[in-house]
Amino acid sequence: MWRVDLHLHTRRSKDSLLAPDRLLAAARRAGMSRIAVTDHNSARAALELAEHEPDYVIPGEEILTTRGELLAYFIREEVPPGLTPRAAIERLRAQGAVISVSHPFDRLRGGHWALHDLQAIAPHVDALEGFNARCVFAGDNAQAQEFAARSGLPMTAGSDAHAAWEVGRAGLVLPRFATPEELRQALRRASFFGRRAPWWVHLFSRYASLRKRMALRA
Repeated sequence: MWRVDLHLHTRRSKDSLLAPDRLLAAARRAGMSRIAVTDHNSARAALELAEHEPDYVIPGEEILTTRGELLAYFIREEVPPGLTPRAAIERLRAQGAVISVSHPFDRLRGGHWALHDLQAIAPHVDALEGFNARCVFAGDNAQAQEFAARSGLPMTAGSDAHAAWEVGRAGLVLPRFATPEELRQALRRASFFGRRAPWWVHLFSRYASLRKRMALRA
């Protein structure tokens, strides 16, 4: 069985300063068998890392749609933000990606989903994020797990790390996989590991966002 963190960010995300090489080193220190790099609306770092570490890095992306955020794995090209959920899903399906839904009930994040929108896309995705270490309220993860169970969807999980010390804080224990279809099957036999991050972890992201904005103005 593998330990896998399926939600990680590098400095290609607007709210992270984590260099890709530091992410890889942190993941290995944390004992991750494999990782997914899922930057906000960017696949550049994920695709570059996967090219150099194809047996370790799953190229992914976290995509902001007009209704909420999607997580995608085994992507081959970047999907732009601002599409409708169905349009984004169609683009991901065309490249054979595995599709999950990011922190769907996290009440503090702009990328969470309204229930009716989530119900509309549930038949068209492969999984739903059932545990996100950055959810401040445990009940938001519990609500995601309940929805996944009612919908017959397997679950993904991850640290949602934006800093090196968060990497590997949470994820899945699941059978080994090498292809998108094998990941879909492995998710059916997966279990969670890890714990939630402290609430103040979000301050790191705010600092990163502010620092990048100030650099642009300089």
